[in-house]
Amino acid sequence: MIVVANRANRVMLYNISWQQFENLLQDLGESRAARVAYDDGTLEIMTPLPEHEYYKKAISNGIEDIAEELDLDYESFGSTTWKRESKMAGLEPDDCFYFQNEALVRGRLDLDLLRDPPPDLALEIDITSKSLDRFPIYARLGVPEIWCYDSGELKIYLLQNGEYLESEKSLVFPSLEIRELPKLIEQNRANGRRAIRTAVREWVREEIKKV
Repeated sequence: MIVVANRANRVMLYNISWQQFENLLQDLGESRAARVAYDDGTLEIMTPLPEHEYYKKAISNGIEDIAEELDLDYESFGSTTWKRESKMAGLEPDDCFYFQNEALVRGRLDLDLLRDPPPDLALEIDITSKSLDRFPIYARLGVPEIWCYDSGELKIYLLQNGEYLESEKSLVFPSLEIRELPKLIEQNRANGRRAIRTAVREWVREEIKKV
């Protein structure tokens, strides 16, 4: 039996088989706003709100601007659906990036976790507002680092022995105090997105000088 629970901009479905999950993904298609997460029979379908999308884009831009300033090769796959039937796990992050494994996926559009590494970094916005705990899903998919933004605070979590532990430092950008990124966004938000991106780039340059 399928039990449905509605909460604002999300729907929870229970007792969903893997095949039902696959069928739902096919029915929803790729051109949609809703994002899904699947954990061993429990499925969440969530439609992002404007505030959610604003900070997703602002932080994602920040990640790309930092990489450019540090001359790091990277690739972004946005809200790609990552799934492993053997792990009964699947989800669509708010954004995700390859850094350490970028060379292995460079230029490719046929990624599959059966043969390819998972993204090196996943971004989640307003994680506390999501009914389904995404950490166990990410852990079973093997994503080594997650950034979680919520209420003006950015937390970094690293995968260690199958669990995510909060960290002060990022594996992707170990030389930077990444948790300062939301402050830069808020300080420049009223001046527009270009001002935010300029501030982030200037901040990175100043941090590099200290190293």
